[in-house]
Amino acid sequence: MSEKKKFTIEYEIKSSPRILFSFLSEPNGLSQWFADEVNIRDHVYTFTWDDESQKAKLCSVKENKSVRFKWIDDDAQYYFEMEILQDELTNDVALAITDFAAEDAIAERKLIWDNSIDYLISVLGA
Repeated sequence: MSEKKKFTIEYEIKSSPRILFSFLSEPNGLSQWFADEVNIRDHVYTFTWDDESQKAKLCSVKENKSVRFKWIDDDAQYYFEMEILQDELTNDVALAITDFAAEDAIAERKLIWDNSIDYLISVLGA
């Protein structure tokens, strides 16, 4: 497997951190924008897209702040994280995505995140 590079992208989201967090951490919320179907059992989430499933372990969760998942079939050092950032002065909310991909796949992976987050924003009505 080729070496993956870490990348972070940030999106402005007009939502409260509490509401946004439910869409990042709960199977019902995730299934509205991230995958076609999401199930959880023993901190392992099963994400299904077009009848193909991938499992990810929930590694860490900070209430109304962030969730970090690690794909079960990926190397231990790789993960993806969704972190809610809130500006202390303006109260503006942003969603930071940290992910890993092979260098020649980063642009495509970012495009996938862009499309997913656009869909999340439409689901939130933000």
